[in-house]
Amino acid sequence: MYDGLKGFKDFYPREMAAHREVIDTVEGAARRYGFREVETPRLERAEMWTDKSGDEIVDELYAFEDKGGRMVTLAPELTPTVARMVVAKQQALSKPIKWMSTRPFWRYEAVQQGRFREFYQTNVDIFGSSEPDADAEILAFAADALVDLGLDAADFEFRVSHRDVLGTVLSEYGDDVDTREAIRAVDKRAKVEENEYLGLLADAGLSYDDARQFDDLLVAGEDDLDELVAFSDAVEPAVDNLRAVLDAAEDFGVREYCDLSLTTARGLDYYTGVVFECFDSAGEVGRSVFGGGRYDDLIEDFGGQPTPAVGVAPGVMNSTLPLLLQRAGVWPEEELSTDYYVLQVGDTRPVAARVARDLRTAGHVVETDVSGRSFGAQMGYADSINADTVVIVGEQDLENDEVTIKDMASGDQTTAPVDDFPGDREKPTYDDYA
Repeated sequence: MYDGLKGFKDFYPREMAAHREVIDTVEGAARRYGFREVETPRLERAEMWTDKSGDEIVDELYAFEDKGGRMVTLAPELTPTVARMVVAKQQALSKPIKWMSTRPFWRYEAVQQGRFREFYQTNVDIFGSSEPDADAEILAFAADALVDLGLDAADFEFRVSHRDVLGTVLSEYGDDVDTREAIRAVDKRAKVEENEYLGLLADAGLSYDDARQFDDLLVAGEDDLDELVAFSDAVEPAVDNLRAVLDAAEDFGVREYCDLSLTTARGLDYYTGVVFECFDSAGEVGRSVFGGGRYDDLIEDFGGQPTPAVGVAPGVMNSTLPLLLQRAGVWPEEELSTDYYVLQVGDTRPVAARVARDLRTAGHVVETDVSGRSFGAQMGYADSINADTVVIVGEQDLENDEVTIKDMASGDQTTAPVDDFPGDREKPTYDDYA
């Protein structure tokens, strides 16, 4: 007997039915905005991550040397992969490029609620537009997907920030400040105690007093961005861009979900402009549900022409989005759905197979016996798979040129001419023949 690996989860049919509904809903929202589906390799060169974040990130990857002597890794995220794809065919692709993909990713990290070592995300990205409208469209897609899943403004909020606001303010404290490490500290602000947070800022090169002032500026700026401009004129372009994105979000109908939150940083190094994270408004899901933002330099870093980009990645399985849906009471029912079960009694397989085939051709979910079971066993199985209608094809029925139609919800049944079932009806049921 083998046990599954820690951080990896099996999904049985009933669980998977609920997850499939979530995935289809999120992807459906993306398709309405014109995002086109792509598929990508699971295995990539490890340097796509180590070149940007340093060799120490290997400890967080499922990385290994392959038989060709290359250092490769199971992809921990999609953004570098789609950046590589854009670079490969940049001149041939119409701009803006709007892509989506749902697939698994892998990170070797501590397992906790809503965080597994294998998880699934729906990634949605726009390449080729630096306009605030592109940022707002990503926010609008994300909000629409959550509303489609049954959530409303009382359930979630987008905390919106700007990486250049943080970077520019930090630059006022001198060249000795490690901006990357300081932004990483801001990203951890809500996850650690205050003294530890200030200590992380100090490790990045800020004095204790400067760290305190910097944090106070961020908090004050959330109420009045002009305070940041008063502190440093250099921050004005980033503030103007942040305001423009929020104004566009208003026009896109999603401003009500957006809260200005300059202490939201997003930890990944490639973010460059507006960033945001989705949180449970009730606070019961303590971690970020998902996040996204702008990464205008990544295509150029990968050898392509300068290409602005912005994206988001809701985690649809093994992640915190299912936790939010469950908390809000809108998680899809974990149950199977079957339109018809064609039950065989005696030597009736040719007719039963024809009936099942005709129903499937009409687009219905149909099961029939493949195990030689008794009448009672077949009825029990039909009930277990939530069959709406059972079509009984029995020897006695066929002697009368009939089949029996049983409605599983009411238990009522009647007969129908075998040559007229299913006929040209879209979805024949008991009511059509009673």
